[in-house]
Amino acid sequence: MNHSQASFYQHVMLQQDESPQLCLKCRPLNDRRLTMTPDVLATLHTHLLTALANPPAETRRLFHGRGRCWPGLEQLTVDWLQGVLLVALFKEPDAAQLDALKQLLQTEFGTYTVALQHRYLPQSTTEWLAGNPVDELTITEGGLRYLIDLGKKQNSGLFLDMRYGRNWVREQAKGQRVLNLFAYTCGFSVAAIEGGADHVVNLDMARGALSRGRDNHRLNGHDLSRVSFLGHDLFKSWAKVTHSGPYDLVIIDPPSFQKGSFLLTKDYQRVLRRLPDLLTPQGTVLACMNDPAFGEDFLIDGVTREAPGLRFVERLQNPPEFPDIDVQSGLKALVFRQG
Repeated sequence: MNHSQASFYQHVMLQQDESPQLCLKCRPLNDRRLTMTPDVLATLHTHLLTALANPPAETRRLFHGRGRCWPGLEQLTVDWLQGVLLVALFKEPDAAQLDALKQLLQTEFGTYTVALQHRYLPQSTTEWLAGNPVDELTITEGGLRYLIDLGKKQNSGLFLDMRYGRNWVREQAKGQRVLNLFAYTCGFSVAAIEGGADHVVNLDMARGALSRGRDNHRLNGHDLSRVSFLGHDLFKSWAKVTHSGPYDLVIIDPPSFQKGSFLLTKDYQRVLRRLPDLLTPQGTVLACMNDPAFGEDFLIDGVTREAPGLRFVERLQNPPEFPDIDVQSGLKALVFRQG
């Protein structure tokens, strides 16, 4: 850390922890404290300066502390939303350290619009540290446009770590009939239609999210007659889903936990055992999971048990901007195929 950085961070007090420490890989992510000491903030500062020396042309994650590669920053991420810096805190820091973070963002990056989202608060409150507040924003990924929300909800509307998954769907979709389960704002559907899918059926119990999915298709000039939107609870709607099949490609991308509707350890297997009835004889499945507590074997073993006619083909790589100290903790996007 150079002299100017030391001066900038000098008011942040170092904290001593006398308790035994586990290595980063062994400590559960949510148990890790956010300890933004002067050296830690200097690391973030340098990382962002490098990333923004030539800002990405499209939306990207700039800093992924959740992968536990930078001690002290495991509860912080920074996204580039094409002129807006969205900084998310997943755990409350010490007040002095929070002030130091805000000062860094305002002083060093105030030429951009800067939003600080407190994900640890019940409403995921967002502070606007620089620039004018933005309610909605159109971003691009792979040349496709998506409408996102800022300052309103916990999630903006597009999960950036699934970029390679959307690219894969776009490449595979030509002439396919696609079922997109837990569709959210229909990012996979947009990619599939852009890739030439014959038809996509989107199912999600959040009708507001599906409405945003329609907006995303319209933004890209898509023919909505090739897209269906089912605002239903999947486990009460198998007849509707099956009636629209069979499908050449089924995408499963559920939340790890959704109160009253989905529990990963119980409900994922309920979806997997329905796959034989949903797929064409040569059908393909993209099964996704983003719970750091479970590795890819959770999905491979589940498919082997519940849908033995499917064989594991590959696990898609994650984008390089999402490094993780343990490859099994990051996003899992696995491809299975009939036969």
